[in-house]
Amino acid sequence: MGRVIRGSRKGKSLIFTAKTRLRKGAVKLRPVDYAERTGFIKGLVRKILHDPGRGAPMAEVVFHDPYRYKLKKERWVAVEGLHTGQFVYCGSKAQLSVGNVMPLGKMPEGTVISMVEEKASDRGRLARASGCNCMIVGHSDDGKKSRIRLPSGSRKTVPSTCRAVIGITAGGGRMDKPVLKAGNNFHKYR
Repeated sequence: MGRVIRGSRKGKSLIFTAKTRLRKGAVKLRPVDYAERTGFIKGLVRKILHDPGRGAPMAEVVFHDPYRYKLKKERWVAVEGLHTGQFVYCGSKAQLSVGNVMPLGKMPEGTVISMVEEKASDRGRLARASGCNCMIVGHSDDGKKSRIRLPSGSRKTVPSTCRAVIGITAGGGRMDKPVLKAGNNFHKYR
């Protein structure tokens, strides 16, 4: 008699399904637009949220829409040192400070980054878990490619137009405290 694997058990009944109802939504960087390609755009950190099932806290950043009179909300993983009421700047001309979003080609070697794009404008794929970070190891001579060190320690070459948030993902040290009982694991995804 075989055992139902966890993957198929999730879809089976009510008790094993993942609790996704209270999740806040996907974390993504801004879609690339003219303002980010040629200059920078200012955003305001409205809230720092807890997202159920995600170890790292999430920041809600509000931008003025460059084309219409309205506000655009973006959610991405908060970095250490980010606080509510802080202005963050996104774009190729932004300054090198914690919380800002810039293309890899504009950052010097040794910059600690997170929420890195794998392909240009895919809105952030690498180093998004709590406490994770990548480091820029080097740039190619023609400035087209950048080499980054991933949280696992392996190195990866990505296009220099890929963007990343400057800083370490918040919520580090989450695994240091022992879980002790099954009830704590149960409440983790609530």
